[in-house]
Amino acid sequence: MQHRIIVLGAGYTGASAAGRLAKRLRREDVAITLVNAEPDFVERVRNHQLATGQDLRPRPLGEIYAGTGVELRLAKVTGVDVDRKTVAITGANGAEELEYDTLVYALGSGWNSQAVPGTAEHAYQIAGRTGALGLRERLASLDAGQTVVVVGGGLTGVEVSTEIAEARPDLDVALAASGSLGDWLSPKGREHVRKVFGKLGITAYEHTAITGVEADHVTTADGRVIPAAVTVWTAGFEVHPIAKATFLEVSGIGQIVVDRTLRSVSHPDVYAVGDAAMAMGAGDKPLRMSCASGIPTAWLAADVIAARLTGRKVPNKTIGYFNQCISLGRKEGLIQYVTADDRAKQMVLRGRLAAAYKELICKSAAWSVANPTLGMPTRRHRVTHEQTLKQETV
Repeated sequence: MQHRIIVLGAGYTGASAAGRLAKRLRREDVAITLVNAEPDFVERVRNHQLATGQDLRPRPLGEIYAGTGVELRLAKVTGVDVDRKTVAITGANGAEELEYDTLVYALGSGWNSQAVPGTAEHAYQIAGRTGALGLRERLASLDAGQTVVVVGGGLTGVEVSTEIAEARPDLDVALAASGSLGDWLSPKGREHVRKVFGKLGITAYEHTAITGVEADHVTTADGRVIPAAVTVWTAGFEVHPIAKATFLEVSGIGQIVVDRTLRSVSHPDVYAVGDAAMAMGAGDKPLRMSCASGIPTAWLAADVIAARLTGRKVPNKTIGYFNQCISLGRKEGLIQYVTADDRAKQMVLRGRLAAAYKELICKSAAWSVANPTLGMPTRRHRVTHEQTLKQETV
C-alpha cells in the first residue's frame, strides 16, 4: 500500500519539496500529489519585473514534473481537516476530498493590507502573479508626469520602486517608509540605495506612516496628502488563512508552529515549509518570509520525511543566511552580506556586478525547482512499513 504524500502549493517551497521527495523515495512505495491553483510555476521574486512590462519565461508545472512520478492536481485548496487527514479542493471536477498520510503545507503568503482604509479598494500589489499583471496594465495606462507611490520600505518596496522608476523615467515615483530608507542594511548598503534613488529620481518619504488610500492620493499619519495616481502596497505579507482555521498549532499571525525538522508540533503527520512555517533558524531566531528561507526549508522537510519513512538518519540542520540580494532596476543591484541569523555585515557588493549576481540567483532559484537535488546523483530508497506506522502513530 503506497504512502500518500500531499503537497499543498507549488511556489518555490512546495514545488521544491515535491520534486525532492520524488528523488528520494521509490515510486512503488509512495503516491506524491502536488496541489496548485495555477498551471505554471510563478517566479514570485520577479513579479516587480512582470509589473513593469517585462515578459518572463513560462514554466508549466506539467513539464517540470513530467516523468517524475509527482501527480499534479490543478485545484484550489479550500480546507484541511488534520484530524481526519483530508484536504478539500475545488478544481475542474468540482469539489473533492483527498486523503493523506503525510501533508506538506506550503500555501505561503499573500499581500497584507494592514487594515488601512482604502487599501483593498485602491491599492495595487505584487505578492501574486494576478496582482502584478493588474499593476502592469495600470502602469501602461499612465501618462507622463503622473505619480506612483510605493508604500513599504522593505526589500519588496525598494525593488518595485526602482524597477518602475527605471522602466518609466517619465513617471514621478515615490516610496513611503515607516522607518528610514534601507534601515535594515549596513551603512554602505544604505548609502548605495540612496545613491540609486537619487539617480532614478525617486522621492523617499521616510518615517512616514500611511493611514489612508484613495484613488488619487494617500494620507499620512500626520495629515499630509501625497498625490498618487497609482498606489503600490508592499507593507508586509499575510499568511494564507487556511492553517489558522484548522486544529494545527499556529502562531499569532497564522504560521504553523514546527520543530527543528519542520514538523508540526501538534500534528506530526504535517510539515510546514516557507512562509507558512513558524520555524527557528540560526541564533534561535524565526526565519523571515522569503525565498531565501523557503527553499532551504523545503529541502530539509523533504529530506526529513524521506529519512523517517525509510528508516535512515534524520538530518539535523540549522538554516541560516548568507546574503540578501536586492535588485535596483536591471542595471543596479545590492548584495548585502549578513550573519547566519540575518544581521547586516559591513561587506556589500554594489552596481552592475551586484545586478548580475542577483539575476544569477533568480535563475538558480527557478532552475532548482526543476532540479531539486541540484543535479547531484540520487538514490531512491524503499519505504519500510514499520517506519510508516511509527510516523503515523507518534
